[in-house]
Amino acid sequence: MFIKRTVAKRGETTYVNHLLVESVSTPAGPRHKVICNLGHMEPGPKAGWLDLADRIQAALGGQPSLFPDPRVEDAVRLCRTRQAKLSQAKLSQVEPETEVPLVGEPAVPEVVAVKPAGVQIQDLREVGPLHVGHQIWEQLNLDTVLKDVGLSIPARQLTEVMTLNRLIEPASELAMVEWAGRVAVADVLGTDVAKLNEDKFYRNLDTLHGKRVEIERELHEREKTLFNLKGHLLLYDLTNTHFEGQVMAVPKAKRGHNKQMRTDCKQVAMSLMLDGDGFPIGHEIFAGNTPDGKTVEAMLNALEQRTGIQSGFTVVMDRGFASETNLNLVRGRHHHYLVAGFQNQRGPLLDEFEELQGWAELQPSAMKTPIRIKRIEREETTFLLCVSPARAEKDRAIRERQEKRLLKDLEKLGERVRLAQEKNHPLTDADLFERIGRLRERYSRAARYYGMERQDGVLVWPVKEDKRARAEDLDGAYFLKTSRQDMEPEEIWRTYMVLTRVESAFRDLKGTLDMRPVYHRKETRVETHIFLCVLAYHLQAAIEHLLQQAGDHTSWETLRKELSTHHVATVVMPTADGRKLAIRRGSIPESRPREIYRLLGIAGDPMKPIRTWV
Repeated sequence: MFIKRTVAKRGETTYVNHLLVESVSTPAGPRHKVICNLGHMEPGPKAGWLDLADRIQAALGGQPSLFPDPRVEDAVRLCRTRQAKLSQAKLSQVEPETEVPLVGEPAVPEVVAVKPAGVQIQDLREVGPLHVGHQIWEQLNLDTVLKDVGLSIPARQLTEVMTLNRLIEPASELAMVEWAGRVAVADVLGTDVAKLNEDKFYRNLDTLHGKRVEIERELHEREKTLFNLKGHLLLYDLTNTHFEGQVMAVPKAKRGHNKQMRTDCKQVAMSLMLDGDGFPIGHEIFAGNTPDGKTVEAMLNALEQRTGIQSGFTVVMDRGFASETNLNLVRGRHHHYLVAGFQNQRGPLLDEFEELQGWAELQPSAMKTPIRIKRIEREETTFLLCVSPARAEKDRAIRERQEKRLLKDLEKLGERVRLAQEKNHPLTDADLFERIGRLRERYSRAARYYGMERQDGVLVWPVKEDKRARAEDLDGAYFLKTSRQDMEPEEIWRTYMVLTRVESAFRDLKGTLDMRPVYHRKETRVETHIFLCVLAYHLQAAIEHLLQQAGDHTSWETLRKELSTHHVATVVMPTADGRKLAIRRGSIPESRPREIYRLLGIAGDPMKPIRTWV
């Protein structure tokens, strides 16, 4: 919104008025729509009009001001009086509230004689996914969040366009311009898409950088209040996203262990913190070669920075973070932990696994067969032993596959040792031990029950039958451990399984929201690109949460396809007096989009109809 000054002369008298208006898109281009006539109110110096309009808009939205201003109060009173009159007119069917003539346009009468044969439909734009995304943006009050961190109106509009693009049809900054013109961005957001270009999007990435922490902190607080979220459960994990190209100007771009096997590319690591309901608390960016276990302290700092809570969280992490150093760090910060133990640490618990007493059955909804669980206490640590028949089959298949590949590679290495010995150029002990070490690292699950050594110039690998038998006994066995001593066995297991929400979030970030690969060449833009993906995931999490509460478990990836049938279009009708009347409005949504709107509690009409003479 902004304030516009109008001057009109009637005979010898000059009338000066100030209007509160907003810019809207029409088939004939941008137009100014009057929100309220401020009458003879003097808004002060022109340099302060935009700020005054912002404060009026905030007051109309219900946001209280720390510094009351009589001008704001008068404007709000005038606007609400006008709105009440329009509502009364609608109830009495005198004049529809939703169809207001634009400034400078001749009024359109209620009844117009139309020539049906000449009716045309033009400027069709997809609106369904955009409408849902914008309504959730409004519910989260993200515009106010961005304003509070110092973003201007244009920057806030650009940020919403970029975030909704990642939510709906992720594209590069250049392709984003084309996308904004192809969908109903101008109709729903009021953005002048003709003025968009990739340079504006790139500059907005620079503007957003450095504001991530404040935005995430405020956004999570709003989500807790809006959705009545549970507290004090933190789900934490780490992933990576790779680059195309050398990215020499990005210091954090390093080669490291890539979970998608893209070892040919540089990458950055990204940690993500979710609450127990799957909403993001925050994220951090690390160098691409950062080990998972080295990020726990930074995670705890970020947690306290985002939430302001210094103790009492239960931190749920995968076994990659389960070193004693990290667990002691969590305890030292007055939080609890719940982690999966390392597979090679199951040996000391073998007697407990073999003990027949104390087991209970748990039937997970996603599994055909129940799992067995047993809770034991050792030195202020609670262990939950688990045996899963389905996991046993997987463990056995992995072990047998690794063993087959290990034996094949041992035969190749043994042949190499034999040939080198025959040529009187035997491999040195250092060279041989290095090659054996690589095999042990590559086939860690199977190599631990094979001895590998050189005897009389020949490589031998006798099997350690006792270790192999123990490995077979432990197929399907794993354990969880926690510093919480007040949790029942089933509660421990189900709480840990919530960690799959982080894995699901990573799949959505990399797939649906297209976080990877990264094409940016400036570190600030790389980090803001990832932040926009996380911001879009906030919207996705809110949409899916609202639907799940209503009993609908459809994923956002499916929802945006179902919503794509809803459009905005302009109907152009030739009238009997030789003119053409254009009405731009949303189509009537089909049954599935209409049901989605109902479950989300949002209106089915994405825009107010606009009637203009062409």
